[in-house]
Amino acid sequence: MVDSAVDLFTKRGYAGTSLDEVVKRARVTKGALYHHFSGKQALFEAAFTQVETQAIEPLTALVTGAGEPWDVAVAGLRAYVRKCLDPEYQRIIVHEGPVVMGWERWREAEEHFSFGLLRTAVQLLVDAGEIEEAPVEIMARLLFGALSAAASTIASSSDPKRTGREVERAILRVLDGLRKR
Repeated sequence: MVDSAVDLFTKRGYAGTSLDEVVKRARVTKGALYHHFSGKQALFEAAFTQVETQAIEPLTALVTGAGEPWDVAVAGLRAYVRKCLDPEYQRIIVHEGPVVMGWERWREAEEHFSFGLLRTAVQLLVDAGEIEEAPVEIMARLLFGALSAAASTIASSSDPKRTGREVERAILRVLDGLRKR
């Protein structure tokens, strides 16, 4: 059911998707849908969680895996930019999420999924002496804001691939500016 919702929300958006379409695509009854979800918003949040989980799991494996912290951070940023090119991620997480869930709930969800990982990456860079000693929480929040803006910029672009390349270069320059010399 959630897979069907993800597909429809990606193609048609929240407003353009009906529960009737979801149950038809999922080949279930409306009663089955309401057994699992209180309504369309709850189904959207399940779709959001699925898309965000699929995005964050490989990033988590990358950041917490073996390797030099600097190389891992750069690879993680590049992987995140690639994820921002994914139509599901663009539509459900970046475009629809804040509108459907409301800004506060969306920010809470984003922090739940990705802020902790970013904080871990910053802490690893500080611990490895790759970046200047700084309050990790503040540094992670600033980068989190920049990455959120990057996702929005890519998703709103008429040429997401080109914009993705430009965003990647810019965010890597920001990160490089933090590096100890």
